Amino acid sequence: MGRALSDNTGMFSFFRKKAAPPAPTVEAPAESTPVPAPAPAEAPPTPEPPAAVAQTAVTEPAVPSPVAAEAAPAPRQGWLSKLKAGLARTGSSIAQVFTGTQIDDSLYEELESALLMADAGVKATEHLLADLKRRVKEAKATEPAQVKALLVDAVAELLAPLEAALTIGRHPTTVMMVVGVNGAGKTTSIGKLTRYLAEHDAKVLLAAADTFRAAAREQLSVWAGRNQVEIVSQEGGDPAAVSFDAVNAGRARGCDVVIADTAGRLPTQLHLMEELKKIRRVIAKADASAPHEVLLVVDGNTGQNALAQVKAFDEALGLTGLVVTKLDGTAKGGVLAAIALWARERAAGPVPVYFIGVGEKLEDLQTFSAREFAQALLD
Repeated sequence: MGRALSDNTGMFSFFRKKAAPPAPTVEAPAESTPVPAPAPAEAPPTPEPPAAVAQTAVTEPAVPSPVAAEAAPAPRQGWLSKLKAGLARTGSSIAQVFTGTQIDDSLYEELESALLMADAGVKATEHLLADLKRRVKEAKATEPAQVKALLVDAVAELLAPLEAALTIGRHPTTVMMVVGVNGAGKTTSIGKLTRYLAEHDAKVLLAAADTFRAAAREQLSVWAGRNQVEIVSQEGGDPAAVSFDAVNAGRARGCDVVIADTAGRLPTQLHLMEELKKIRRVIAKADASAPHEVLLVVDGNTGQNALAQVKAFDEALGLTGLVVTKLDGTAKGGVLAAIALWARERAAGPVPVYFIGVGEKLEDLQTFSAREFAQALLD
């Protein structure tokens, strides 16, 4: 195994067979998110893909769009300011608890209510309060401001297991399957992820496995054009067959990464969840070790519903990572605490949050840092 290389923003770790110079700092152009397409109608499960799916089209990289020439994004420090502003609605109610002058039962009761209102959930709230009281006692804190700083430490420690870097290069072709409900920002997140990978000279192939919506294929094609990467698509075809073809095409063409975009699914739509399981099985037929990453994109605005989605998709597919979007302007950012507590109790180990998003621009999707998040939430 080659040595690990990380870019200056901490976006990824790369494992190369040969030593390579350090990756440059990502300076991706700012751009607008494609207009979300309407939700697809429910469709019955599709049959197993045929042995040959030659009808699937592999589209060569398109000419870069004018968007690619726009100005570079602000550094990460600017993004942290956006994160703080985005979490202001969540954090303001919590911060107000520490405006008094005494540390008493009333303070902890108000904090409990604030955490519950932020959708931290009952278990995570109880965990944080117990941990905070222990820290206050050990530090012999006497001022509410000190308690607030100790709460930052408690939140950061709770969220720490969610922090991890997405790694590619352990396999000749890393296959990623991306899932999520409609409207969570799945396809847009794939586009942003693709750009970061392409900026680091990773050869990427996209699979438009949401074949029920023409608009979904078109949206992914726009991102493929902007990022100058190939895309495998098939109008009205079998999503599993498209994924199967994409994995084979990616391996044959020496691609570093294949990313399969799947149709939006509600975890309660059992027959449609079965289709996602089928895609996973068929990908494994093309590459026995794949998919190497099963990423769930969740909307941070959905609060405890986001936790329910994580549990359901993990049970069905075995998640390897999360992308939490739309944290800008949410009052429910505390749900990450609930996800973290669930992750600690997960038999297979924590599911990391690889990225969080606080806006529509390319640079608004960044790696997750437990300490940064806790500070942005409570500062």
